[in-house]
Amino acid sequence: MRLGQYLIPFLALLTSVSIRAAEVSVAVAANFAAPAQKIALAFEQDTGHKAIISIGSTGKFYTQIKNGAPFQVLLAADDQTTMRLENEGLAVLGTRFTYAIGKLVLWSKQVGTVDERGEVLRRANFEHLAIADPRLAPYGLAAMQAIEKMGLEKQLLPKVVWGENISQTYLYVDSQAASIGFVALSQVIQDGKIREGSAWIVPSTLYSMIRQDAILLNTGKNNLAADLFIRYLHSEKAQKIIHSFGYEL
Repeated sequence: MRLGQYLIPFLALLTSVSIRAAEVSVAVAANFAAPAQKIALAFEQDTGHKAIISIGSTGKFYTQIKNGAPFQVLLAADDQTTMRLENEGLAVLGTRFTYAIGKLVLWSKQVGTVDERGEVLRRANFEHLAIADPRLAPYGLAAMQAIEKMGLEKQLLPKVVWGENISQTYLYVDSQAASIGFVALSQVIQDGKIREGSAWIVPSTLYSMIRQDAILLNTGKNNLAADLFIRYLHSEKAQKIIHSFGYEL
């Protein structure tokens, strides 16, 4: 959807927020946890409505939504899950859009461990490499695509420790249970710089574009806060937050 389609009705709704404050339950892909929390705070300040954020893997959220979980908005880590929900009649037609394009990074908490070209993967002089489960996590799938394109599957797979989602994968590296790991750039960047350690931003040519889509679920169809939250993601304030965590828009 185009931004213009949202702004006029969005601004009109904001001017009428004398309506009783409401809440929206938002399922958020693990890689987007930090920006989602900031957006939720800004959303409450600007609209008076509250966004209740739940963090997890996109694959698990899909299963939970199929089984009746009461989430009202989904911010997925891919563009396939929202399409499936739409096709299966579990989401509101016409509300699906890409809210961010994610970037994959190879990261170590130790300075100097990861070089700027990712040659550490070819040297393989480390014990463990953390990767999110590619069956559930789009960033895990992207990591496997990069490894395959580099021709390093046989060399690296015996060293892999699998994270249930990208948050657990990050924790493996942050706790140094794994020397290095493929995580989302948003997890390790602050003000345009890697917060600590060393990192290689994986070239986008090595993996499929990580288009992250949002959608209004049927359970949120008649919820003012859910409708407003979807629209708020298009606001300048929300987009500045998204961009500040290394996402493309």
